[in-house]
Amino acid sequence: MANATNRKITLAARPVGYPKESDFAMVEEPVADPGPGQVLIRTLWLSLDPYQRGRMSAAKSYATPVDIGGVITGGIVGRVEQSNNPKFKAGDFVEGWLGWQSWAISDGNDIRKVDPDLAPLQTALGILGMPGMTAYFGFLEIGLPRPGDTVVISAASGAVGQLVGQIARIMGCRAVGIAGGADKCAYIRDELGFDAAIDYKGEDVEAAIARHCPDGVDVYFDNVGGTITEAVLKNLAKFARVVICGQISQYNLDKPDLGPRNLRFLLVNQARMEGFLVFQFADRYEQGMKRIAGWIKDGRIKYREDVVDGLENAPKAFIGMMEGKNFGKLLVKVAEV
Repeated sequence: MANATNRKITLAARPVGYPKESDFAMVEEPVADPGPGQVLIRTLWLSLDPYQRGRMSAAKSYATPVDIGGVITGGIVGRVEQSNNPKFKAGDFVEGWLGWQSWAISDGNDIRKVDPDLAPLQTALGILGMPGMTAYFGFLEIGLPRPGDTVVISAASGAVGQLVGQIARIMGCRAVGIAGGADKCAYIRDELGFDAAIDYKGEDVEAAIARHCPDGVDVYFDNVGGTITEAVLKNLAKFARVVICGQISQYNLDKPDLGPRNLRFLLVNQARMEGFLVFQFADRYEQGMKRIAGWIKDGRIKYREDVVDGLENAPKAFIGMMEGKNFGKLLVKVAEV
């Protein structure tokens, strides 16, 4: 692409504890032309997600860490500008894991087309993307909700948590959300229809769970780990299901936190705890997207986005997310359509 510049945010240093802006670097280079079978994509939207913190660490995980100097991993929605691939044409909108950069080249195997008529484009990174699929399959397939169940969700105002609570209500369950601050709690209770909200910044979480869940917690959708999860485990019902989706409270620790200290509550309540990765349901994403899109159309599902303008602001926004400052699905608007 003549005279165009690709702006890339790379990993300058592996973060110790919470990331700092100096752990990231902005690199500029000319945009390359696509080769045989390749497509050139202009990034329009970038997704910021907690899992990216793990990719910045060299510690063993389910995914390969980003190399020092490498582009930060991340999902994007973009527009095909040039194509040498028969599956795509210029003007197509696509979604894929192409990283924190303003332009990207793909061989077509790591992207999928996005239908702009289904919903706003950026929802392919949120409620109709990886976070949405995480909530849908994690809750329904791992949590196995039944009508009348009491469901507790941590990080309940986040991209995943807000959807889990609403699906719980659709499934005939009670939804109790744990969030940080009065505004977030009011949103999930008054706007999204959660039955109750617990402010972990201003309440005794264990006591609040006992008060809102007098018969115990049947399903716990865990996005945070740590002391909040310990409080929930002490309030489990018989045959409860604990869904391990994320552990954001642990991602920035210099040293690993003490391991689970309340597993006896799983034992005495004959409960089950299971972790999952959304990719295990990849062959069923279309099913989940269509069902969620239908709920949105029917007004049964609402969603909130937290939009930051400019690729250069991605590191600061990501750091804020690690500190719980985002409100809803965090997105960076990189370019206009």
